[in-house]
Amino acid sequence: MSARDLGMGHRSHPWLGRRVVDTEHGDRVGVLRAVAPDVNDIRTEPVLTVPSTPPVAWLAPDCGGGREWTTSLAAIEEVGHVDASARATG
Repeated sequence: MSARDLGMGHRSHPWLGRRVVDTEHGDRVGVLRAVAPDVNDIRTEPVLTVPSTPPVAWLAPDCGGGREWTTSLAAIEEVGHVDASARATG
């Protein structure tokens, strides 16, 4: 499935709203909230153009609160897929 443009730099992803494992940050588990560019500068005025940075995965803590974080798209895996691989090799 190819990613579909959802507007303002956001892209579709089959795991949006699902639990994923972030392998770049100590196998943290979070909910994939968005696939969109990361922005390094904080602005007070409206942003009218899509940032030219590559999209990243925006994750929210799985525990119902806390601080969101970003990671590369290559670093996320579906939770069920990771559990099954661990059982197969473990």
